[in-house]
Amino acid sequence: MSTKDILQDIVANKRQEVKRQKEAVSLQNMLSFGSERLERTPVSMRNALAGSPSGVIAEFKRRSPSKGWLHPKAKVEEVVPLYATGGASACSILTDGDFFGGSLGDLQRARKLVNIPLLRKDFIIDPYQLYQARVMGADAVLLIAACLTTEECRELASIAHSLNLETLLEIHSEAELEYLNPHIDMLGVNNRNLGTFHTDIENSFRLIEKMKEASETTGYNPLMISESGISNTEVVKKLRTSGFRGFLIGENFMKTENPGESLAQFIGELV
Repeated sequence: MSTKDILQDIVANKRQEVKRQKEAVSLQNMLSFGSERLERTPVSMRNALAGSPSGVIAEFKRRSPSKGWLHPKAKVEEVVPLYATGGASACSILTDGDFFGGSLGDLQRARKLVNIPLLRKDFIIDPYQLYQARVMGADAVLLIAACLTTEECRELASIAHSLNLETLLEIHSEAELEYLNPHIDMLGVNNRNLGTFHTDIENSFRLIEKMKEASETTGYNPLMISESGISNTEVVKKLRTSGFRGFLIGENFMKTENPGESLAQFIGELV
């Protein structure tokens, strides 16, 4: 199996999913149904992370392709409010159903429960998904370099900004820094390879200086985020010292019986 096999399967599946969604609900109808929600002013995830002593982005996900089910019966209503009260700076909501056990309904429910920034985490390949994110209450969206061309990434990021959504660009390698563009607010390193799902926290430490160089060269200045494989506070402290200001943590909390309590304990040890 090549390292991109799993990711290619996910993206191929996502194209079919988005096609079905468009056939079921046209963009015009979606915007009409969600007109009231579009009036809401999104909260800046970048600012929340920049001003936070912990920078923890707590993730809500029920399963992953690599680990299987983490918390199959997890409910947004029981986890996300405790993430907020436990000190999470933002919350990432997995909305992919087939591979991660999530849904747009999870995002919509989370929005009604908390005021902290919400990131729609999915494999975004079509502008339609950005409008979905905005209508369902997201404040930011994830754009994965490995799923897109540089032009697609720029176009999607530009449309996201037109909808007042912030953007988190996820990279896995130095080569993907070419995806950085003026519409990117946050730049994340995924320590998990999306092809093999092998996790290596050293990926963040390897790339941070290159990320800073790219930021200086382009003048775009995105906030730096480390994603996946983070399971102890000492690592977070080292990552912060090296230049990261956001830390996306999901499995470490979701594999426990009470993710909200686990998050609160983690942040308590951190700050």
